[in-house]
Amino acid sequence: MAIHLFTETLVFEIGTSDFFMSFFDTIDFHLTKGILARKYPIVLGEFQQGKLKYENLDKGERELKLIQNKLSKFKPSEMIWDKHDLNKKPPWGNNISSEITNLSNYFVTSDGKNLFDVIYRAINQAKSEKCDLTIK
Repeated sequence: MAIHLFTETLVFEIGTSDFFMSFFDTIDFHLTKGILARKYPIVLGEFQQGKLKYENLDKGERELKLIQNKLSKFKPSEMIWDKHDLNKKPPWGNNISSEITNLSNYFVTSDGKNLFDVIYRAINQAKSEKCDLTIK
């Protein structure tokens, strides 16, 4: 099933639900050690649950920038496909682009864009529309 981010007027393509969950699982596994919503309450709380409320867009963006910076210190081989089964690997295995140098640029949408950049664009669009950002 394809996942998208929605503002009131625009749709941003992400990819499969497994892919998007691996993004959150990677953050949780490497950066929170299971404390989830305590360390990044907006990203790993409300956003992961399907919506980033308008009033939390700035907070969510700040958390994402911290996350992106911290993920830049991890190798691509440290990506987590499923935090509940660490033996699971993505469908593409280790066959990744040489442009992927760390976990901050590992996650690429199904249309070839950096996931962080897409989320930032969607957040900025939601800010300009003064609306929530929804995952569907």
